[in-house]
Amino acid sequence: QVQLVESGGGLVQAGGSLRLSCAASGRLFSRRDMGWFRRAPGKEREFVAGINWSGGSTAYADSVKGRFTISRDNAKNTLYLQMDSLKPEDTAVYLCAARAPSFGTTVVVPTTITRYESWGPGTQVTVSS
Repeated sequence: QVQLVESGGGLVQAGGSLRLSCAASGRLFSRRDMGWFRRAPGKEREFVAGINWSGGSTAYADSVKGRFTISRDNAKNTLYLQMDSLKPEDTAVYLCAARAPSFGTTVVVPTTITRYESWGPGTQVTVSS
């Protein structure tokens, strides 16, 4: 298991930027595919972005492509989400998630909730219009 803690959320105006971080503790962060999900009020949790353990493959929801960038620093056990050109509809709790360690290569990063085994508590992002 791995423990995850998100930070960097806050209140920002539409068009602004935020950078979320997810600090991981526990075993084998560098071998885990990672993802960002979000849960807006009254909506189901949805996939935002994912990255494989090496950082060589990424995936994005259509709603954030071209605006959000996922990255990781395995030396620091940290996952990031750079969010630019934020819109009011991006308002949500953002959660970091980890898959079980892998010793193969993930080419297509999973986008479904059930493929991730560990979750952080989330950080609130609010975008005002």
